Amino acid sequence: VQLQASGGGLVQAGGSLKLSCAASGRTFSNYAMGWFRQAPGKEREFVATISWRGGRTVYADSWKGRFTISRDNAKNTAYLQMDSLKPEDTAVYYCAADLLGRGSTRATDFESWGQGTLVTVSS
Repeated sequence: VQLQASGGGLVQAGGSLKLSCAASGRTFSNYAMGWFRQAPGKEREFVATISWRGGRTVYADSWKGRFTISRDNAKNTAYLQMDSLKPEDTAVYYCAADLLGRGSTRATDFESWGQGTLVTVSS
């Protein structure tokens, strides 16, 4: 599975961004998708995951209520809508595929990764 993340950029605090992750190589609707982030000087951390049909979503507490994960299986694309952004949301955001659909939040359970897209939130 090849993943291509896009949509990052510079935004002011309180603003919104929508990240996209285009997938190719395997039937997109057969696996779960997730978003992770890595802030400067910190380890990669889980943000959200969505099941293969989109019926189940899980969020890390830090972003619950502000971020929304979704997917469009017809377009082979997953999304992360980020609202009410804060400076501490600044990070490189990665999309990833859980090919076994485990519904995991652990990075080690995601077999394929996109290249990351940088989100910078200014105060």
